[in-house]
Amino acid sequence: MVRAVVAAALSAGTLDVHAQTAASPAPVAFEVASVKANRDGPTGSSITRRGGSLNAVNVPLRALITLAYRLQGFQLVNAPDWIANERFDIVAKVDGNQPPAPPDSGPPDLNALRTLLADRFKLVAHRETRELDIYALVRTKPDGALGPALQQASGECARIGKAVASGAPIPTGPSAPYCGFNFGAGRIRFGATPVSALASGLAVRVGRYVVDRTGLTGPWDFELTFAAEPPPGLLPPGIEAQPVDSNAPSLFTAIQEQLGLKLEAARGPVDVLVIDSVDRPIAD
Repeated sequence: MVRAVVAAALSAGTLDVHAQTAASPAPVAFEVASVKANRDGPTGSSITRRGGSLNAVNVPLRALITLAYRLQGFQLVNAPDWIANERFDIVAKVDGNQPPAPPDSGPPDLNALRTLLADRFKLVAHRETRELDIYALVRTKPDGALGPALQQASGECARIGKAVASGAPIPTGPSAPYCGFNFGAGRIRFGATPVSALASGLAVRVGRYVVDRTGLTGPWDFELTFAAEPPPGLLPPGIEAQPVDSNAPSLFTAIQEQLGLKLEAARGPVDVLVIDSVDRPIAD
């Protein structure tokens, strides 16, 4: 009997569906797993992953599905209301004797979580590409001029990276350049990172897929500050809403004023996971 197993990778921008047949490797599964409804009310939630084990406390099923398939919330379609409102506790551990998995199959605990969702919640889903509301990240000014905070990287991070790869220590201290990127509450910082990474990171904050149409290439430096509004929809497990600073600009305004870019409403194709059916689990 053929059983559909859905796999997704947001970083790759695709969702893949595989058919489980008698000739296919068995899906990765938890050795032991406990699933219980949590009726403690609006308390904090968390998901801990360590060494093949997964411990979820007071987490909505919606968050478990988006974690398992590495999706953003806007990529989940046809989801019943209860998967966002009802919460669950899960304690599970992957068997250390699992057969070797293909290199591109993803973390074993997330593969096992997909199996658990199918077995315990009877989740059946399929992939589609749909035309949805998105945002295009574009330049604000007709002449292409950029905002004061957006600067081309000097190349210092590339030099440091080569030195560290050769055994040199990582520079520290206030004079050391910042290399990489960080999306914090009310602050986004980039050091020698492509603008396309900003488009990807903004998606979770604005609740839509964001496509980079700035035409900017190469590495860039900037620090963006804005009012720390919570993302639309569900917050990720363990992340509480931050108070809004009334003196700080909104994210949309900050992008225009500080970077010389803007988020422009558009329509475009988005890979989504469509839920065909899902049930509440039977208590352990």
